[in-house]
Amino acid sequence: MNLARRMTAEAIGTAMLLAAVVGSGIMADQLAGGNVAIALLANTLATAGALIALILTFGHVSGAHFNPAVTLADAVAGGMEWRAVPGYLAAQFAGAFAGVAAAHLMFGEPVFQASRHVRSGSAQMFSEFVATFGLLAVIWGCSRRRPEAVPYAVAAYITGAYWFTASTSFANPAVTLARSMTDTFSGIRPVDVPGFIAAQLAGAAVATVLFGWLVPAQEGKA
Repeated sequence: MNLARRMTAEAIGTAMLLAAVVGSGIMADQLAGGNVAIALLANTLATAGALIALILTFGHVSGAHFNPAVTLADAVAGGMEWRAVPGYLAAQFAGAFAGVAAAHLMFGEPVFQASRHVRSGSAQMFSEFVATFGLLAVIWGCSRRRPEAVPYAVAAYITGAYWFTASTSFANPAVTLARSMTDTFSGIRPVDVPGFIAAQLAGAAVATVLFGWLVPAQEGKA
């Protein structure tokens, strides 16, 4: 597939994902009447639904990574060529910020606004390690044995991880950085972003190494 088409798919898919995450967070916060649990539930369901649709839509074009950690892990595992990685990452980060801007415009918010939502501390960092480890575990395990299940498995895992991790499972460096530019329900302070991204990359790396042994790609194709 032409790299320009793949990058365009990654940019649009990531933008739509961020629009879903941030937009549903704003809507949920407005309608939940201060009930944070209800707001988080609505945010979770909207994100999961969007993920299924977006992976099904763009998976055959770019692989529907929408996530720099997934792209880097795929390249390390030999699933994609390294020359395509910079383009994928650029598309994902650009798409993520475009998605935040789109969500803000839909709800009459400033296009970008630095978040004041505190997400710091070792528990939050460990949560992001666990969240991203689990995400990559699901991707590797399913893509090598049941690739048709990936959209549903990823969405199901993210639905669960929103609730069982203290950080609400960002599990994506592009998502994390872009969400630092929304001072709404789904935001994260810019100062907390580096710790999140470091933990995410570590979780992705551990999952990739483990599943390279646990479910080797060659066996997965057998």
